Amino acid sequence: MSNSSNILSKVAHVTFAFWVMKICATTLGETAGDLLSMTLNVGYSLASAILLGVFALTLALQLRAKSFHPVLYWTVILSTSTAGTTISDWMDRTLGLGYATGSMILISLLLTTLVVWRAVEGNLSVDPIQTRRAELFYWTAILFSNTLGTAAGDFLADSSGLGFGGGALLIGSALAVILGLFWFTQTNRVLLFWLAFVLTRPFGATFGDLLTKTPDKGGLGFGTIGSSLVLAALLAGFLVWTIRKERKLLVANP
Repeated sequence: MSNSSNILSKVAHVTFAFWVMKICATTLGETAGDLLSMTLNVGYSLASAILLGVFALTLALQLRAKSFHPVLYWTVILSTSTAGTTISDWMDRTLGLGYATGSMILISLLLTTLVVWRAVEGNLSVDPIQTRRAELFYWTAILFSNTLGTAAGDFLADSSGLGFGGGALLIGSALAVILGLFWFTQTNRVLLFWLAFVLTRPFGATFGDLLTKTPDKGGLGFGTIGSSLVLAALLAGFLVWTIRKERKLLVANP
């Protein structure tokens, strides 16, 4: 493999903090996407176009970077989450596909991405990402998984009868099972990663709706603006904490 195809791993290591930040980012993506498309009345189509543009810009910066930059990495994660929220709503509501059909389309796109990635790269490992091509597959899979998570979360909350709290509880229970498999079994770690990665998005979607929707719709009524500000503060706090922790490790192990 040529040096030009090799890149330093520019994605976050999978730790407990990673999953906490992922849930914060995906929940914020839900509330921020709804803030743009509904609260500010931009609409799903225009909001999707704007947020896809933001994703393209942040991804370009991420691909050009020579090393891992936590702020840039989590900005791209957040841009996939906000774009995924409005794209899913555009598919399900504007195009009239419905949550179930939209979810099936997105499942197909995600599985296709993973299958092609596995065939081309030989594995689906994300720690580390070894090639520029694998990095592109990585972000494509993340965009589809975050879009799928919105559709699946909306399906659980609106169509299944579980409501926002019930949907979040169901997905949280599934995540607990995955955590148990990780701790107590030898189940393939790559498989568990992608299952958890996909499921944290609908958890964020249902939890975000629980925070923002009014009580008459089964939510807590905090609104998109207040919820987004709180979640942004939480994500920023964890980001600062992880950066400081990594710097201390570098000082201790130069």
